[in-house]
Amino acid sequence: MSNQIIQTEKAPAAIGPYSQAILAGDTLFTSGQLGLDPATGVLPEGIKAQAKQSLKNIGAILAGAGFEITDVVKTVVYIRNMNDFAAVNEIYAAFFGNHKPARSCVEVARLPKDGLVEIEVIARRDRS
Repeated sequence: MSNQIIQTEKAPAAIGPYSQAILAGDTLFTSGQLGLDPATGVLPEGIKAQAKQSLKNIGAILAGAGFEITDVVKTVVYIRNMNDFAAVNEIYAAFFGNHKPARSCVEVARLPKDGLVEIEVIARRDRS
């Protein structure tokens, strides 16, 4: 099985030596997505706006690889301030709707570009 690099212009380009995502068989692993606007490379103001854009970027990567939101099985959410947990949950719940993948959420000291939130996902599709 060979791994396939996933790249879409509808999500921000990687800001380092990594890929937006890697497709390994039936499983997609995304890199962490900041709330960067892919057109401008700018972070919007506020935790809700950044969380919404981060998930929009995830959605674009999923679509670019032929996956859907309901294929997501695991997420990891990194936030700069655990006091933003409820605000991120609000945006997260709206994005995933009734689909509830497994999730970890951790507070971190700092994120690239001084982002407030970064989200990564693992998605799996059934090819049968």
